[in-house]
Amino acid sequence: MDQKQGSSTNASDVPAGVQSAGRAYHQRRNVRIIVDSTSDFAPGVVEQLGVEVIPFSYVGPDGEHVDDMWRTSDPHEFYEYMRKHPDVHFKTAAVTPGKYYEFFKRAAEEGTPTMYMGLSEGLSSSINAARQAAEMVKKEYPDFEIYVLDNKCDSAAGELLAIEVVRQAANGLSAKELYDWACDARYFVHGYFTLDSFDALAAGGRIPPAAANVGGKLDIKPELSYDTNGALTLRGMCRGRKKALRAILQDFRDNYAHDTTLPLAIVSTDAQKDADWLEKEVRKEKGCEDVAIIHSTVSPILGSHVGPGMVALVFWGTDRREKMSLTDRIARKVRKGGAGA
Repeated sequence: MDQKQGSSTNASDVPAGVQSAGRAYHQRRNVRIIVDSTSDFAPGVVEQLGVEVIPFSYVGPDGEHVDDMWRTSDPHEFYEYMRKHPDVHFKTAAVTPGKYYEFFKRAAEEGTPTMYMGLSEGLSSSINAARQAAEMVKKEYPDFEIYVLDNKCDSAAGELLAIEVVRQAANGLSAKELYDWACDARYFVHGYFTLDSFDALAAGGRIPPAAANVGGKLDIKPELSYDTNGALTLRGMCRGRKKALRAILQDFRDNYAHDTTLPLAIVSTDAQKDADWLEKEVRKEKGCEDVAIIHSTVSPILGSHVGPGMVALVFWGTDRREKMSLTDRIARKVRKGGAGA
């Protein structure tokens, strides 16, 4: 698979709200914010926000690569390769405590209170490695403030959360206040998506191969989201791609916060035609004509697991915890220590 220099996005292409939040954050800088590459940031957004990025890595047929958010590779070539070689599977691995330690120690040496926002435990064990590294650093630097946040949401939902975290930091929240804010705010970010096929999920062991085969023959397209732990959850099964896209739009209508000061995100794995269709339909909704919409491409990390042709709509909406099932509410209460011994 050929690697080449990717194109960059000019600062003028980044929504004005992101640029202003970034400028204010640079001026204050009382909290250091670290993210990772799985939040599928659009080109230019990371630079405007001024956050530090911990890259994940993946292994393809030509060896190991660092996810540099498409700076040195072409997303169309990557996903086209997956289309043409369905029997070749890309592998991803969790970030090690040692890698996190390197980043966190540099932050500790600088001394600025730090918050790391990472891929949800529902999809990766990396966040646990980050917690281990944070504890190691705190033993060496007992006065250093560091907070590790499980995003509880995936892909560009992490991007939207990071944008608002930077805005709140620019408004003067301390590291602890920022962490507390994000612990609540992460449940208000929604993401709904569909896939072109089940093949990549089956290859990764997330669904049985037989189910993927039947789904392909019947032209069944899933609508998926993530639960309150950040794990993938099936919303429904649709007969055909267009019905799946319309199901995503309906969930947007049902859950959108109607706050047009907050950007939306549309992210895909080389499915720009459907991404453009989603934007056109969103802009038909009342009040959404001029809302900022950030387009980006899913990284090879998550893209390896969903395959080419995925498209998602991500936005700020209602509290996702309110729609938890009865049994999930009980489990949440137990985890918080609310149940009797």
